[in-house]
Amino acid sequence: MREIVLDTETTGFEPEQGDRIVEIGGVELWNHVPTGNTYHVYINPQRDMPQEAFEVHGLSEEFLRDKPVFKQIAREFLEFVGDAKLVIHNATFDMKFLNAELGWLNLPRLPDHQAIDTLAIARKKFPGSPASLDALCRRFGIDNSARTLHGALLDSEILAEVYLELIGGRQPDFALSGAGAGPTGGTDADQNWRPAPRPKKLPPRITGAEREAHEAFVAKMGDKALWSRFGQA
Repeated sequence: MREIVLDTETTGFEPEQGDRIVEIGGVELWNHVPTGNTYHVYINPQRDMPQEAFEVHGLSEEFLRDKPVFKQIAREFLEFVGDAKLVIHNATFDMKFLNAELGWLNLPRLPDHQAIDTLAIARKKFPGSPASLDALCRRFGIDNSARTLHGALLDSEILAEVYLELIGGRQPDFALSGAGAGPTGGTDADQNWRPAPRPKKLPPRITGAEREAHEAFVAKMGDKALWSRFGQA
């Protein structure tokens, strides 16, 4: 199962009011395991950079002036994404911008069902709790100290860790189907992963008094007790 953890940076909040995408970052997962394959591009929005947006991501009009426009990277982006699920924090925002840019070029839009919204997952799993990316990093003990400003690739890498925690932890799935390695570099060791045995058995959790009470109860049952029968087998 191929997924792309995706993030964008923009000049503002509304593409229909002239705001544009200025950065896209993506991290590829195969069966919930990062493959090391990433996508990253800065984009010239062909407009000024509002101060409010610059304070969020630090991308200036001067820095972006010599970068490709969206038209030049659109097909490459669509090829990278393919039909993979798109894991996005607040997916409505990013999908709105991506589909606006694609629509202006008369290119295929990304269907809404292709997106997995980690913000919605977090709000459902932790109702009433903060669900920002930073808040989820604190909850799961994920290091986001490098995130002084928003950056599409860095945020995608952090979100990949958050996503794996949200769906049940960072261990890889069991390969129940027996399928081989994925096309992007998964190994047989990854597919055949199994938990190692505990180096030391867990101590019993029943008390001495509980054990004695159980033994007295079994003794009263005599030969009819199942425990006695199994013990003699």
